[in-house]
Amino acid sequence: MSDVREGTPDSDLVPGARRGGDGPTGDPGRGLEVGERAGEPAGGLVPGVRRSPEGRREAPAHDRLDPALRQGLEAILLVADEPVAEVGLATVLERPVAEVAAALRAMASEYTEGGRGFDLREVAGGWRFYTRAECAPLVERFVRDGQQTRLTQAALETLAVVAYRQPVSRARVAAVRGVNSDGVMRTLVARGLVEEAGSDPDSQAVLYRTTAFFLERLGLRDIGELPELAPFLPDDVETLEEQTK
Repeated sequence: MSDVREGTPDSDLVPGARRGGDGPTGDPGRGLEVGERAGEPAGGLVPGVRRSPEGRREAPAHDRLDPALRQGLEAILLVADEPVAEVGLATVLERPVAEVAAALRAMASEYTEGGRGFDLREVAGGWRFYTRAECAPLVERFVRDGQQTRLTQAALETLAVVAYRQPVSRARVAAVRGVNSDGVMRTLVARGLVEEAGSDPDSQAVLYRTTAFFLERLGLRDIGELPELAPFLPDDVETLEEQTK
């Protein structure tokens, strides 16, 4: 009579486990251990893959990020014109500074490893998105070709406000137009029509003015040759003036 115990498969073999020379390391008499998988080195360790003390594989740091935190950081940094400090980001997102700092470093690593067209860099005490150095020729070509395109209506309106109110801050431009003009201002600066002109002594906001290239394109010798604005203003111009101060 064969020695088969009740409830145990024939020859004591458990489905999915191998014994003897069939072990994952070829070690006679050695079967699969807890936490190991067929084809993995002894001990279940795979080069480049971290495991927890319990033997489970650990996901990369950027895969463990809180989706809401990642989303908030990306949204803020996407519209930032200058590096944003970790403390400032933590305050806006209502998260601990340490958590925000760790998330920023994990995101920066992810973008680099993924070969994205942009980097997240820590510079001047803050964080900001930058285009990758390898993409510089493409960006330069895009900006250069953009010089040949016509300005949009929004850009023309913004340029007019700067020309007649200069030096003026972006907040003042937005107040006159009634909409956010940050993106349009960046376009005008990139095209050489507008430039920074110091800062407001009270609010410390950056001020902008038109450039010599602007005068050249309009065929003017100086700003004084701009046409009078009065014929184009609404009847309640005085009220509008007070509202935008």
